Amino acid sequence: MTTFTADLPEGRVWRFGWMFGAIWLIYLIYPLNEILALGSMAARVTGIAAIIGFAVVFTTTFWRFRNGHRRGHPLPTSQAWIALAEMAVLTAAMCALIGTTGFGATVYIAVLAMMTLPVRHAWALVAAMAVVVEFTPRAVSSWVPDNFFAFQLLISAAAAWGITQVFQRNHELAVARQQLADLAIVAERERMSRDVHDILGHSLTVITVKSELAGRLIDLDPARAAVEIAELETLARQALADVRSTVGGMRQIDVGTELASARTALTAAGIAADLPADADLVPLRHRELFGWVLREAVTNVVRHSSARRCRVTLTSSSISIVDDGVGPAGDGCDTGGNGLRGIGERVTAAGGSLTIARVSTGGFKVEVSAE
Repeated sequence: MTTFTADLPEGRVWRFGWMFGAIWLIYLIYPLNEILALGSMAARVTGIAAIIGFAVVFTTTFWRFRNGHRRGHPLPTSQAWIALAEMAVLTAAMCALIGTTGFGATVYIAVLAMMTLPVRHAWALVAAMAVVVEFTPRAVSSWVPDNFFAFQLLISAAAAWGITQVFQRNHELAVARQQLADLAIVAERERMSRDVHDILGHSLTVITVKSELAGRLIDLDPARAAVEIAELETLARQALADVRSTVGGMRQIDVGTELASARTALTAAGIAADLPADADLVPLRHRELFGWVLREAVTNVVRHSSARRCRVTLTSSSISIVDDGVGPAGDGCDTGGNGLRGIGERVTAAGGSLTIARVSTGGFKVEVSAE
């Protein structure tokens, strides 16, 4: 499979977001040193495996939380509980091997709980861990109590809660800004509609009156009727010019309109069209981009693919066009010539990613994802 992708640098940062969580795992070096000092080889292997497992679970869960939060798809609470339970079991294993030093891992559990769980559940878990780390060392004679660790655990949880609230507010602010932008687009379209209505309402009213007058004058005063008819032509041309100048600035591609055009084009070419019934789920900010992608991809299917079937899949953040034909010669971005290269530039400018790939059916897939 040959794939061309166009990503902004920010997209690459998101993919490597796990590093922001992994960097804090440096503090696991303290229990690791204790484990490496154990006399039993089996105990050392078990302890190292527990630390590695703990680090993997923490980093993976943090990455899923961070990317899901950015994309508006938060980590399910049930999956967060599973990850936290796994980390708790691994922490217990470390404590069984090295005593109270293993409790250092509970800070990671507290921080992750504050990020991924409802506030009440998170604080209940942190309080339970504070009780455990405070009283367990006093119940085990071979362990050395740490009088300040429970306090440190609570402070870490509070800091994580504060940071999470900042993230949440920033996300809500970004959503509100996007909603305002969408509302501005709607308001502008409504203004344009009112302008067109006013222009046509006035012009067509005058044209109607003059046409009625010309109709009455044809037999009574042909010369006067000819003048009225000439003025009708002038009025019609002026109305057309006014409408063109008004809507010229708002003329744009829309994915809903392009779906209807795509169905017509594919059917005329004898290609079975598997298309969504509508594009209502696509937000305003993506409708023009997806419309351009759909138009160009369907044009290539009709012209070059010799396909028998074409399927279009739409979500709120992606569009995919797949055919079962042979496609044009070449691979990657060159498969679509200047058209798809132009689409690649549009997608990059919009902050999305474009994938053009051969598929197992022999045809091509054109897929665009936008944030």
